[in-house]
Amino acid sequence: MWKNSSKSILLPKKNRSYRPSVDDVNQWAQSLDKLLGHKYGKAAFCIFLKSEFCEENIEFWTACEDFKTLTSPKDLVSKANTIYEEFIRSEAPKEINLDFNTKNAIEQSLNAPTATSFLAAQKKVYSLMENNSYPRFIHSELYKELCAVASGKSKVIKY
Repeated sequence: MWKNSSKSILLPKKNRSYRPSVDDVNQWAQSLDKLLGHKYGKAAFCIFLKSEFCEENIEFWTACEDFKTLTSPKDLVSKANTIYEEFIRSEAPKEINLDFNTKNAIEQSLNAPTATSFLAAQKKVYSLMENNSYPRFIHSELYKELCAVASGKSKVIKY
């Protein structure tokens, strides 16, 4: 199942100067923050979420992280509308699960968005990932294989 999608993360390549160490992979089990703060950890979590058909959560969270770095009012409006169209509006292509009040507050802020316009929604999605998807990831075969590959106990994916 993971063979094709995780191959680039799991298997060493000659031109790769870095891959996750045992310490890196072990730290991912300490918190969702540590997992998302690591390039390969976040990539592995994305692969896992795709396998569970809920990758919109990490995509939304990432879009919000990018949004918070914008400073130009024009860029904020443009990106806010993109995020709204992709994740928030009813029937959006990657609609995330939000309550009416949170959706409504975002809709009201679209004309003059600020760096915190999506903060409440982002916290809700983070909490959902932290309490549901993240524990499943840590107990998944993918994570176990990542641990084995990092420790040198496995060289080939067996799926």
